[in-house]
Amino acid sequence: MPRPSTRAPAITDVAKLAGVSVPTVSRVLTGSVPVSTARRERVLAAIEELGYRPNGAARALVKGHQSVIAVLASDTTRYGYAVTIQGIEEAARAAGFIVMITVIESEEPAAVASAVNLALRNPVSGMIVLKFDPPGVAAVRALPKGVPVVAASGSRGTGVPHATLDDIEGAVKATEYLLGLGHRTVHHVAIPTSGRRAGRAAGWQRALAKAGAEIPEVMYAGWDPRRAYEHGRSLGDRPDVTAVLCGNDELAIGLMRGLRDVGRRVPEDVSVVGFDGHPLGELWAPALTTVEQDFAELGQRSFNLVAALIEGRSSPMTSARQPRLVIRESAGPPPV
Repeated sequence: MPRPSTRAPAITDVAKLAGVSVPTVSRVLTGSVPVSTARRERVLAAIEELGYRPNGAARALVKGHQSVIAVLASDTTRYGYAVTIQGIEEAARAAGFIVMITVIESEEPAAVASAVNLALRNPVSGMIVLKFDPPGVAAVRALPKGVPVVAASGSRGTGVPHATLDDIEGAVKATEYLLGLGHRTVHHVAIPTSGRRAGRAAGWQRALAKAGAEIPEVMYAGWDPRRAYEHGRSLGDRPDVTAVLCGNDELAIGLMRGLRDVGRRVPEDVSVVGFDGHPLGELWAPALTTVEQDFAELGQRSFNLVAALIEGRSSPMTSARQPRLVIRESAGPPPV
């Protein structure tokens, strides 16, 4: 029997394909009553073929347990990820939900499937995917139909509702600010992309193209401030480099240290702007100019969207917020 295209497979579909009764399927799933080896194998084969997953949320309601929101993320330690999860947890707890976090080890199909299956073995009422990187993108694509899913992201998307922070607009604002100070162009040290140019890199490129400025080659640093430090050392040897936009504040801090270690001053010789609004940026010397993002509010919006799906209420496909450029000490006019 082909898998239904408009709904998730039900226990009745498993029973029909395996040629057994619904109670037999239930016994295999719960292990409450022994089932013959032959029947058990047929049921398990049908479950595998259909991609059936037990409705944990319904079981939880019957048993009187609280509902669970599953959060899928590739990392829980980075600033933006951690504060988004904090916002989700606070909003969920206020509404009587429990939050369960599952880490996606990589974008490889096996790792994504393992994370999705691990989450769905629990009494999950809905899911929020932190879609900031390739593992998050892969997880959204791998989730089965019939499960309420919302993506928290730096850009708009399709397929499921998205709560977004406008990375493109934030990068446009930062790049235009640096160009407005008189810099001929702006270099970019980037965070990982999701298979195409990330929103921050896209906004940077858009602003340079609009101004008719040279568009330098993107320098990738992943999530590693140490790599940004090395970029800072190499850029410090180039007198033509006077302004750099970094993909996040940690990279900006690493870059500034690298510049300093080769004798370049910030902002007198090179202006640096970060992204995200990490609280340590304000305490750095010089204090970091940055594109501030409200990640806690992003988490709250993500939960509100998935709660609406769970309750059958109407909700928008996109909930977006504009970032704010916070001007501090790390950017100024180019050297004369």
